Amino acid sequence: MTGGPEPISAAAREALERELADLRAERETVAATLQGGERVGDRADEADELQRGTELDRLDTRIAEINGRLREAAVAGPPRTDKVGVGSTVTVRFADATETTVQIGEVAEALDRTLVTADSPLGRALLGRRAGDTISYETPQGQSTAVVLSLGDEDNRS
Repeated sequence: MTGGPEPISAAAREALERELADLRAERETVAATLQGGERVGDRADEADELQRGTELDRLDTRIAEINGRLREAAVAGPPRTDKVGVGSTVTVRFADATETTVQIGEVAEALDRTLVTADSPLGRALLGRRAGDTISYETPQGQSTAVVLSLGDEDNRS
């Protein structure tokens, strides 16, 4: 990654915005359970209050992280379409002739098989490449190659 503001794809932006809405709703629920300045009952009540306070801190931290990432993406603008970068959608053909379209992202979602992190072997090999380039990268089975067929935001492809 460049160290500067990194763009994100439209799909990644939507996922962050959904997570942000969910976190804000959860925060509102947790905040409503805090008793404020009142004395709580016994030690169990105090422990519950502390746990809710800790949960509120965790939610506030994640909300701030997402807000920061969305602001950074707004400064960076849309993903590049001339060469592969974070936020790019890339179609590649592997050595076994299979083709797939992936997005280059920062953090892999557990169930998102189309996301390739920028620091993975494939992601590092793709960064900075252009359509038509052949890349080489390391896999658990050994060295592998692929050809970059096309790139661009998934919303711009026809």
